[in-house]
Amino acid sequence: VANTVASSGSGALAGLARFIGAAWFAQVLFLVVVLGGTLALFKIPVRRFVHFAREPFLIAFATTSSAAALPQTLENMQRFGVPKRILGVIAPLSLSLNLNGSTIHLAMATLFVAQAADLHLSFQQQLFILLTLKLTSKGVAGVPRANFVILAALFEGYGLPMEGLAMLLGVDALIDPVRTSVNVVSHCISPAAIARWEGAQFRDDLEP
Repeated sequence: VANTVASSGSGALAGLARFIGAAWFAQVLFLVVVLGGTLALFKIPVRRFVHFAREPFLIAFATTSSAAALPQTLENMQRFGVPKRILGVIAPLSLSLNLNGSTIHLAMATLFVAQAADLHLSFQQQLFILLTLKLTSKGVAGVPRANFVILAALFEGYGLPMEGLAMLLGVDALIDPVRTSVNVVSHCISPAAIARWEGAQFRDDLEP
């Protein structure tokens, strides 16, 4: 942040503040609309799910690590009612492949830097960037700041200024908690949805 202010002036902080707000809004919107809609679609009891997903969510928010929340995810989802045979396969796969929060952040960060650099990207370019990020974001959960490695390669390929990475690095700590938490909620929903697909039934009451 100090480097950004020194090079671009304090006015750059206003743009970064709007980016932080937009990033949080996008993650919360995805959490409520898409992931909440998935619970409704598969008829998973929302109140009971929130009760068991709350602890992994808070661990991810505090540690900004999906891997740190995995043991609690496995334990709580088993108590929620997901069969162990499904949980043992789907949850680890989701940790590497189902990174919704990270993909949303990578896409927003790329478009933010493009706008800051006044670089126009066509709709086809934006679509290709999103598809590329969807593929290259796989496996970043266990590597701290791996998002910047992906962005560095993408920026070079599309002629985006590498200085944008320094700006993003200054505010990443403010976005990482919610990004990681959305990832972990996705890891909780995936085995529950597959279990419902396989015919599992979940109780509506909460455990004491």
